[in-house]
Amino acid sequence: MRFLSSNLLLSSLGPSELEVLRPHLRPFSFEQGKILFEAGDQISGVYFPFDAIVSLVVILQTGESVEAAMVGRDGVVGASSALDGKLALNRAIVQIGGSGVLCDVDTFRRLAFQDPAILSLIISHEQAVYAQAQQSAACNVAHDASARLCRWMLRARDLSGSDTLPFTQEFLAEMLGVQRTTVSPVAHTLQAAGMIQYKRGKIQILDVDGLKESACECYTTVKTRYEELVGGKMPP
Repeated sequence: MRFLSSNLLLSSLGPSELEVLRPHLRPFSFEQGKILFEAGDQISGVYFPFDAIVSLVVILQTGESVEAAMVGRDGVVGASSALDGKLALNRAIVQIGGSGVLCDVDTFRRLAFQDPAILSLIISHEQAVYAQAQQSAACNVAHDASARLCRWMLRARDLSGSDTLPFTQEFLAEMLGVQRTTVSPVAHTLQAAGMIQYKRGKIQILDVDGLKESACECYTTVKTRYEELVGGKMPP
């Protein structure tokens, strides 16, 4: 468990709070494409990713899906249900595989309500996720596909800690709520500009500054809201 510092939320806890949680955390392997829970499920675990990314996705009756928020090494997945005992409101799917830790939901609920510092941190985190979902909703309406894709790739880079993103164009289209025919020319333009290299389902980010200049304001807004609410700062 010496790698708990790999999760920004866990590392922001004080030594005493972390020691309370530590015995109840067990290693968990996030497999790409794995669904952790569906909307309406009773959540059984609270997940803290280290280098994995989990997308919180809204599924429409037509079968279409749109990503509302993504969580990685900055946070936790499933904590809200641990606190209020209600059902999951969306699908949680592993976007990028990796490692992390898992806590039983009943145990986590008990520990959180016994320790005000843990409870306060989780509430702040859930506010940050809600703010991200609000920003995503506005972004999907107000900003074009190119700016949204740049924002999305930068966010994925921050949360995974890697410049290599294992995404197909189909997956990108699904997360952005657009058709693949929309993503393809945008990705081609970004590649022609030397910002990314796309090959065989993998995106290599080549020009971070260029992507930041091309991304919409939502990328910076989401980071700022997280820092304001949770207090942590994402490593470069």
